[in-house]
Amino acid sequence: MDETSLESKEDILKRLRRIEGQVKGIHKMIQEEKNCADILTQVSAVRAAINKVGNLVLQKHSMTCIQNALSHEDKEKVLKELSKTMQNFMNFT
Repeated sequence: MDETSLESKEDILKRLRRIEGQVKGIHKMIQEEKNCADILTQVSAVRAAINKVGNLVLQKHSMTCIQNALSHEDKEKVLKELSKTMQNFMNFT
């Protein structure tokens, strides 16, 4: 794994730790019966953050799949798999 891959991995892990903290904060807000509008604002922030993580993972996956397609005999199969992965991700965002 090259240095930029490690940086991307560390960036993703850092983002996930931040999201984990946000989710714990939402949990606490609900336990303390905080204002629903404030809770929903935090939920929205978590959704945006997790979508960003998904985009980063998809970007890395896409690059790997394209590199594999260039060296793979069945390029069409590899690209179809990438397309399916992208469609599945887009259905959940």
